[in-house]
Amino acid sequence: MNMMASLRAALLGAAIALGAIFPVHAQRALPDFSDLVEQQGRAVVNISTTQKVSTRAMPQLPPGLDEDDPMFDFFRRFVPQQPGGPGAEDARSLGSGFIVSADGYLLTNAHVVDEADEITVRLSDKREFRARVIGADRRTDIALLKIDATGLPTVRFGDAGKLRVGEWVVAIGSPFGFESSVTAGIVSAKGRSLPQENFVPFIQTDVAINPGNSGGPLFNLRGEVVGINSQIYSRNGGFMGLSFAIPIDVAMDVQSQLRATGRVQRGRIGVVIQEVTRELADSFGLQRAEGALVSSIEPRGPADKAGIEAGDVILRFDGKPVEKSGDLPRLVGGTRPGSVASVQVWRNGVAKELRLTVAELNDDRVDPRKLRRGGQPETERVPNRLGLVLSELTPQQRRDLKVEGGLRVEEVAGNQRSDLKAGDIILAVIARGRQTPVSSLEQFNRILSGIEPKVGLTVLVRRGDGQTFLTLRPPNSQGGDGK
Repeated sequence: MNMMASLRAALLGAAIALGAIFPVHAQRALPDFSDLVEQQGRAVVNISTTQKVSTRAMPQLPPGLDEDDPMFDFFRRFVPQQPGGPGAEDARSLGSGFIVSADGYLLTNAHVVDEADEITVRLSDKREFRARVIGADRRTDIALLKIDATGLPTVRFGDAGKLRVGEWVVAIGSPFGFESSVTAGIVSAKGRSLPQENFVPFIQTDVAINPGNSGGPLFNLRGEVVGINSQIYSRNGGFMGLSFAIPIDVAMDVQSQLRATGRVQRGRIGVVIQEVTRELADSFGLQRAEGALVSSIEPRGPADKAGIEAGDVILRFDGKPVEKSGDLPRLVGGTRPGSVASVQVWRNGVAKELRLTVAELNDDRVDPRKLRRGGQPETERVPNRLGLVLSELTPQQRRDLKVEGGLRVEEVAGNQRSDLKAGDIILAVIARGRQTPVSSLEQFNRILSGIEPKVGLTVLVRRGDGQTFLTLRPPNSQGGDGK
């Protein structure tokens, strides 16, 4: 009995200690998703597609690898094709979607139904329907489908803008064909920009998403759809804790245009932009790193006609702040072509208000500007204090590049910190908040001599077909960014 009494006392002491470490308000039970799934899961569908492909185009797959394996798509795209006679086979793929209206409209990812010859939608009650594509938008990866049915269950829509990082979210879909699978996690980040995805401020989560989940809904704990699961970051084809969803407000704007016209119209203003770093902000006289720095202008484009110049920092577009460069494509893209928008730019240390007429973005538009590089002039290869060997452009080079001035970078000598490359053209120098075009070595050296030896210099550079701003530091300087 003494031993049992001692054990009870020890357990009681441990419980009291745990209570002191973890307060009562922190000992909350994990959320229960069962009611959410029961109420909203009926509006989630499984989507299977079939595409007729030539047997000549079928890749030679490794033994044991089938279409359900996450590496199948890699081998299908990049492994050499096997020989074979003429004929056709069915290539099948799986995805998810959800019903947005009781008369049979559904949303999914564009890549789920891309080039499909046949689309089958399977409801939670096991009914199957042949679906047709009303429209698809590859830039946002949204597709609107229609099935011939009425009285269908639909999802409820939430406000993705009110999501908080750390909030619980739930995905329902068909990973690897396992229908109505439920996974949960939290919002990891908001407003993520991904490479080549400038028009979607992705919601990042750690919800388990795998092949077959694409196009399925992301719910908040109130049972409202806040996103469409679209992409994962993975090194092996499977889930690694990084999932990305399209905010539902973006998706609904796209679907309304697809339903009305079958296509999506987006605005453009004809600029090439880059991020404003802290060093660039200092060079341009900005109090903080914000906005989108214009590195080049499309000739006779909307921005050019409005008076926007390379070196301007766009701070606001149509009354909305541009906190980072990735904000501008989304703001411009969401503006209807033909509308007039206000643009606030930072130029030579002051804010300036301009107005422009937004043009339409054409996916097939090709930039007509092509640059030719002329012969390289002889130069005295003596590096300046930035470790650069520069030369003046010949008249022929200026004509080919269609510039009035500029200096060519012949060599980057002994400066490991420089992002310049041989062949770059320095068009202008930004010092004390002002941009000055350069056309001679004497002028460049005079500007450089007026700057303290340990202070860097920001330059506008032409590289190939584009322009960018770079901040140059002396080879032996210590950066001010803690590196």
